[in-house]
Amino acid sequence: MSDSIELDKLAELHQRGVLTAEEFARAKERLLGGAGTGSSSTTSGYGATRSAAAGGINELRRSVDDRWIGGVCGGIARLTGIESWLCRLLLTVLALFAGSGVLVYILLWIFVPEQEA
Repeated sequence: MSDSIELDKLAELHQRGVLTAEEFARAKERLLGGAGTGSSSTTSGYGATRSAAAGGINELRRSVDDRWIGGVCGGIARLTGIESWLCRLLLTVLALFAGSGVLVYILLWIFVPEQEA
């Protein structure tokens, strides 16, 4: 969703009285990338989640020590905190359904860089 649409929704909530002026200002500041002035529990909103997810994707690297073929499942497992066998099982099940798991694995193998030793 674009920032302008979210700003319109925030303004509408403020006009209807759902958000106070202070809440509206903090939400608008978070949305536009500001640091926020409230406590840490109120400043961890959509903008922080969006940047954390982007940071997580940028940290994805193919594993060099937990690999069977290309290290993709080992890298995903390390990033998400799940066991690598579970990731391998999921991609195998996806491979059985129209070959989408094979396509996903090949694309990740090509585009995800290998971790540095």
